[in-house]
Amino acid sequence: MSDARTAPTTSGPWRLRALYLMLGFSAGLPFYMFNAVLLLRLAKHGVDIVTVGYFAWVALLPTFKFAWAPLLDKYDVPGFGAFWGKRRGWIMLAQIGIFLATVAMALTSSDRNLEITALFAVLLAFWTTTLEVAADAWRIELAPTAEEQGPLVAANLWGYRSAMVAAGSGAIYIAAKSDWTTAYLVIAVAALIPFPLLACMGREQGHDGSRGAALAKGLLATAVVLAATTAITALVGWLLFAAIGSAGLDNPDIVKYWVFAVALLPFVALGAAVPWIRRLPPDHRLLNTAALAPYINVAWRFGLAVIPILLFVSIYRMGDVMALTLSHPLFNDLGYSLEAIAVADGAVALISSMVGVALGGWLAAKAPMGWALAIGAVMSAFSNWIFAWLAYQSPGGPELFSLLGVSVTSGDFDLYLAMALDQFGHGFEGAVFVVYLSLLVNPRFPGTQYALLSGLAFLIPRLLAGLSGVFQQAIGYDGFFIMAGTMSIAAVVFLPFIVGARPRPDGVTA
Repeated sequence: MSDARTAPTTSGPWRLRALYLMLGFSAGLPFYMFNAVLLLRLAKHGVDIVTVGYFAWVALLPTFKFAWAPLLDKYDVPGFGAFWGKRRGWIMLAQIGIFLATVAMALTSSDRNLEITALFAVLLAFWTTTLEVAADAWRIELAPTAEEQGPLVAANLWGYRSAMVAAGSGAIYIAAKSDWTTAYLVIAVAALIPFPLLACMGREQGHDGSRGAALAKGLLATAVVLAATTAITALVGWLLFAAIGSAGLDNPDIVKYWVFAVALLPFVALGAAVPWIRRLPPDHRLLNTAALAPYINVAWRFGLAVIPILLFVSIYRMGDVMALTLSHPLFNDLGYSLEAIAVADGAVALISSMVGVALGGWLAAKAPMGWALAIGAVMSAFSNWIFAWLAYQSPGGPELFSLLGVSVTSGDFDLYLAMALDQFGHGFEGAVFVVYLSLLVNPRFPGTQYALLSGLAFLIPRLLAGLSGVFQQAIGYDGFFIMAGTMSIAAVVFLPFIVGARPRPDGVTA
């Protein structure tokens, strides 16, 4: 039996939901710090919009989490795993990585060396993603049905989105009153809070040893892993920058063609391989090899239907990703103050996002999945189109009221309205989407397959997000957000092809 199923922290549905509320919070807290907050920080430091857009490619790293997810399924963290179990062990290691990467971003917050900024942003993205992989695998093991997944996903996304709001609005407000270094240091400390809570939890059933020895050994192993990861990332980054310069890929016009080629490559390769994969017998070594089976099993179970499924999930979150990339540079270019942006990212975003997540999780559990997905796509489209409207508004005007000590003018109210609709729509869409992806996963490979599917779901959006600055220069902010919303709603074209797709049971020959 999986160590996740015997965890003493999961006895009862409400304790399980509380646990995933906390895990969602710990994963969501650093997300804005290498994404929206970093992009706003770069814009404030005068970095050009094309380069700001390129930094959105840091968020591509979670797309490839399936590459290291099998390690989390197969190996325990020395020390941590022996006492707290596999899943909690990886979560604890990842939280230390998040803390140290955020501190490093704080100490380099002047952004004078963009290569160093990129290095620590990538490390922060890597450890945040590692935390999500471990938490997602545990969730799928504990809640295999849609009825169980709905409330659990809602709790997880409540924690995740509330943490994103806390990090975004909190960091921006602190930066407005102090500086970016202080803002990142505060978030680093807050991100580490779940670590002692997890460390104080009881021993995993079936494990032995003392807490103190496990903690000491785990911290030593963590130091080795963090040092090795930093060295490898720096080396790969140096080689990548050298290759980009020698190939002329620092030219935005050339980059566009490479991006579209990379985006299409997985689907072309999959289309060629699926007819062969679906004919494999259940006992074929490729379907039973630990390194390859989780990936090949997806195409084997769904056959040709896997192509429209992956095309659907690759487009569905387009609006969410694109809005997150240029929304804050838009606010900055329109002239909104950091205080006003902090309120928009704080109370306004939190309340509307929570409502959207709750309704999305409820609908995914109660309504036919096709209808829930279609409504989510419409919500996502309107969430982007509202920013196209905002691009024609401006801050200032008469004071209407005070919110959290900040004077709210008629112009600020436009910002808050746009952010409220954006967060509601994307919270709703996100909850439905997570439930749908979770139901596609084979319980034999929960961590790896969810990492694969959720990674591929963001491949095209995050590749295109890196070109956001290029698009913005060509068609403006209004055209950019109209385009992003239209791409998101276009996903409904694939619904007739996927709602009836049923996976082939393991062991059944085609």
